[in-house]
Amino acid sequence: MAELDRVIKPKTKRTKRFLEKREPKLNENVKNAMLIRGGNANATITQVLRDMYALKKPYSVLYKKKNITRPFEDQTSLEFFSKKSDCSLFMFGSHNKKRPNNLIVGRMYDYHVLDMIELGIEKFVSLKDIKNSKCPEGTKPMLIFAGDAFDVSEDYRRLKSLLTDFFRGPTVPNIRLAGLEYVLHFTALDGKIYFRTYKLLLKKSGCRTPRIELEEMGPSLDLIMRRTYLASDDLYKLSMKLPKALKPKKKKNISHDTFGTTFGRIHMQKQDLSKLQTRKMKGLKKRPTEKLIDNQENGSEKNKRRKID
Repeated sequence: MAELDRVIKPKTKRTKRFLEKREPKLNENVKNAMLIRGGNANATITQVLRDMYALKKPYSVLYKKKNITRPFEDQTSLEFFSKKSDCSLFMFGSHNKKRPNNLIVGRMYDYHVLDMIELGIEKFVSLKDIKNSKCPEGTKPMLIFAGDAFDVSEDYRRLKSLLTDFFRGPTVPNIRLAGLEYVLHFTALDGKIYFRTYKLLLKKSGCRTPRIELEEMGPSLDLIMRRTYLASDDLYKLSMKLPKALKPKKKKNISHDTFGTTFGRIHMQKQDLSKLQTRKMKGLKKRPTEKLIDNQENGSEKNKRRKID
């Protein structure tokens, strides 16, 4: 750790470019994930990590060698790998008698573990077991979270945030309909989390909007939540803080309603409505007879006033 913490001065242009890529930026790079096997990982855990690596490509690093470490007891090795491979997300798989088929999902902040959640795999169907067409590498998925637990429980709320961070992929300015290719569906029900992956099929519907069908693609996992390591509220807020340059500037006299409609307020001087030029219409013009009656009425009123005076 001491070797990586010291300030490194670039000696070549290639080293300089490499260090510039890792410098803090206003718009950060896409978060990379490292997938690590524990010292006693079995065939199920190994296949789960391979499938997750396939879903995350090209923003993932798969460590093929086994690493004897316990993230909940000692996090130094994870922090070392994070700094070495420039990854802010990790998935660690292990297997033992006490915690069989164990999967730990977590994320880093400033190359230190921010939060991690331990999940147990009860049922697993891999990508290769489902004989359907797969999505191309680097496709951005759609994420769906179903179940009240994701909004009620604090542990499940953090798990939702963690899974969103893990699978969201790059931020894109525009989305086209043909680019929506697969869905990751997470359902929280009766203390379990059901993770399913579906490919989106666009069928002819006879109108402009196509008919959508879902076809299971894999992987498929039934998970249970075990241990959690959550950051304090202050540290969590600090990790979510936006730099001042990225905060939208508040515009005066502009407001938005719940539906996103923009309202603007204009300040101007008081208007004299008596001098306002209205539209002239022939239908509103008075007839000659009406003008004579008005003139006679006005004349009689003036005579009455003179008599009173």
